[in-house]
Amino acid sequence: MEVQQIEKPFKQDIVIYPEFKQIGERAVTYLSNHYPVHFTGVSGIGKTSLALYVADQFGQPVTFLSGNHEMTNEDLLGSFRGYVKNTLVDNFVRSVYKKQERLDEAWEDGRLLKAVKEGHVVIYDEFTRSKPETNNLLLSVIEEGILPLFGTKEETSYIPVHPDFKIILTSNPEEYAGVYQTQDALLDRLITLKLEYPNMDTEASLVAGKSGLPEEDAKFIVEFIGRLRQKSSGKKSLGPGMRAALMISTIAKSREIAISKEDVVFQKLCLDVLTFPISQNRQQDTKEKIESFIISELKKTTGG
Repeated sequence: MEVQQIEKPFKQDIVIYPEFKQIGERAVTYLSNHYPVHFTGVSGIGKTSLALYVADQFGQPVTFLSGNHEMTNEDLLGSFRGYVKNTLVDNFVRSVYKKQERLDEAWEDGRLLKAVKEGHVVIYDEFTRSKPETNNLLLSVIEEGILPLFGTKEETSYIPVHPDFKIILTSNPEEYAGVYQTQDALLDRLITLKLEYPNMDTEASLVAGKSGLPEEDAKFIVEFIGRLRQKSSGKKSLGPGMRAALMISTIAKSREIAISKEDVVFQKLCLDVLTFPISQNRQQDTKEKIESFIISELKKTTGG
């Protein structure tokens, strides 16, 4: 299965598989028509990577916001940070020395204000982790094309949104811990695209592309994680996902650990990565019982 690797301005290369690339191409069309795009799906499925890939298609500056419950209007709009001291010395007449000092508050634009002014592509990652009242700023930006300047001491009460401004949002499902319910008024203004786990072959191609493992080994790990996910999903967690498969694959590749169900070092790696996420839905079980369950499913997996 072919994957596309993007080598541009990011810390790590981005690997996009065909299904997500098609979604990304549609997202570019919507954003080009001034509609914000919202990627939602379970943790580790690739929402942020897809958002970065889409943002890169425009060749514009990118502003990255990470949602959290402590984010405020000051973070987005800006605030006064300290003071600037200006000193004026007048010694035009040699016998007369005048010195005048003035302290002015120093204003620093917030990241959203700067992006709106200059026409950036904003990626607002996990925006539902911020409080809904903070995200209310987005309503006017998206609908009216203005950014209200609450509490900024500016002469005007708003600024117009730059015509090149675009925004991509990502979120986990509402059942995840630390996630706020999003107001309907905001969701109604977004084009929401739900991302689903790909089929096993595609997921294995993605894991192989990111970790450097041979595809056969990546497929074995993905099948193993899939078995665990199916048997350990519950109310508190959907079980281990693609991120767990990437962790195991990347570490195994870098440390030259054999991808084998009988290899003790590989077994220990799997236990270290997987015991905690599985325990979230099996809290009545002991650590020993959970580890026994993981090894049992590992040995049932085909290959390896």
